[in-house]
Amino acid sequence: MPSIQSEYLATLYQDWADRMAADPEMAIDGLRALFGEWEKATLEPEGVTYKSETVAGVETIWALPVDGDSSKVLLYTHGGGFAVGSASSHRKLAGHMAKALGTTSVVLDYRLSPENPYPAQLEDAVAVYKELLSRGIKPENISTIGDSAGGNLAVSSVLKFRDLGLPLPGSVIAFSPWLDMALTGETLTSNAATDVLVQLPILEGMAAMFLGESGKADDPLTSPLLADFSGFPPLFISAGSAETLLDDSQRLQSKATAAGVNSTLSVVEGMQHVFQFLAGRAPEADTEIEKIAKWYKGL
Repeated sequence: MPSIQSEYLATLYQDWADRMAADPEMAIDGLRALFGEWEKATLEPEGVTYKSETVAGVETIWALPVDGDSSKVLLYTHGGGFAVGSASSHRKLAGHMAKALGTTSVVLDYRLSPENPYPAQLEDAVAVYKELLSRGIKPENISTIGDSAGGNLAVSSVLKFRDLGLPLPGSVIAFSPWLDMALTGETLTSNAATDVLVQLPILEGMAAMFLGESGKADDPLTSPLLADFSGFPPLFISAGSAETLLDDSQRLQSKATAAGVNSTLSVVEGMQHVFQFLAGRAPEADTEIEKIAKWYKGL
């Protein structure tokens, strides 16, 4: 059974769902204000400081644990359907991850749709990655990491790095990744009754804003489930059993494993979309982060 502490996230999501239902024509600024509350679920990690910096033209927030290894970086792309969320809403989660893994983390305020549709978000991730390399960070000491739409970017950016002939990062971590803009996953239907927030109409609207006029749902860089994963770095995928996007995580793990990738899928019973936001608050999130840290340190 999910812990009492984990109910915080479901309650927050239900409040958002109720507010969106009450205002079906909510403008994008209203949605961004709503999802800006995401950070409420995460308790502040101890011993972590933060620094704002413009990196390769992209606004970022660095999470810097006191004992973190500055030669190792988690390149964090936040979730929010490519349209909402921010470095600010995710900085505490990135701080927990950096602290657990013994690294630093840089959270990107990448350009958002609909003002900036695909490939703007991917271009920003590539620009920051190139800058980290130019600063002398070894590629094997960089991990791409993200949640939901940011989990897509954590995966698709590596595919883009490969296309560009760049050295690939040492690992990839994806929380509840959204990887299929065509929305064909079985759990979109089978888990509709258990996922408090992420429903098909929301995903359809966000996919349309992300793709814009030129993006295509059958492009492996927008829908990484269509990609060839040969030579992909070690991959850790974490999801909740209650979420509608669970099938995306399962299909990613299956495809990556079939391509010979060192891939791990962890599905935590009863958890909602990006339950890792409960870091510091709920045992399910803290246990999962410890599991990822053990995996990372064993690579």
